[in-house]
Amino acid sequence: MSFRLFARSGYQVLRDALGHFNRDDGFAMASHVALSALLAIFPLLIFIAALAGYFGLEGTADQVSDLVFDTWPDRVAAPVVREIHQVLTVPRGDVLTFGVVAAIWFASNGIEAMRTALNRAYRQRETRSFVLLRLQSLALVVLGAVILIAYTFLVVLAPLVIAAITAWVPVAQDLLASFEIARYSLAGSLLVVGLLMVHWLLPAGKRSFLAMLPGVLATLVLWMVSGMAFGAYLASFANYVSTYGGLAGIMTALVFLYICSLFFILGGELNAALIRQRTLTRKPS
Repeated sequence: MSFRLFARSGYQVLRDALGHFNRDDGFAMASHVALSALLAIFPLLIFIAALAGYFGLEGTADQVSDLVFDTWPDRVAAPVVREIHQVLTVPRGDVLTFGVVAAIWFASNGIEAMRTALNRAYRQRETRSFVLLRLQSLALVVLGAVILIAYTFLVVLAPLVIAAITAWVPVAQDLLASFEIARYSLAGSLLVVGLLMVHWLLPAGKRSFLAMLPGVLATLVLWMVSGMAFGAYLASFANYVSTYGGLAGIMTALVFLYICSLFFILGGELNAALIRQRTLTRKPS
């Protein structure tokens, strides 16, 4: 394929993706996803605190929140993490209380918002049962909580185990160094796997792994770039405190989640445009 033909195909794909994003109210959907995500964060961490407390793992939810928000710009994450730590100081030892069940339900609303956005992005009409979809969302919340708790042990507790082993068996240091690299590689891959699972499970229809990968990778790159840019903007120009007062922390988090939601939806739009382009290319002229 010549460079000119490649550039023309790329232009058509981007035009299709951005045009469909605009026609389907992508900016409004990004607002919906961002607000739903913000409303889901506290309930999810409350459920993680209850689940960890049930197994005698107090303090795990605080560690999970620190790890989750490590990927956010510092000025965005700090006020949110501070409020979350205050909420999680309340002991929650019973997983089956009404409050925790309600927390799971509210957290699942964030998943349903992503489902709606991806159905629009992939040009899909939802025909599955509401009950089935809600059960899937609730199951994903529980599964996500378990994975995050396991992730905490992997990232936080593994260094203690490594230090203890090297103290007793110094010759194992080189082997454990490779394990350290693998540990961080696994932790970083959780985000990629999570995005792939979201694109695979949530929207209607079926897509192959290769069909989902371009949008997922584009989303990750755009998230990293936008996170650095937004952090630099907050540090250099923005003064949310003077504008929003006590709501500054929540507003910065909401704006950041809105930017992330835009790129999340655009990832789905990119995949859908590529699928459509391949379909048109295979059709006989």
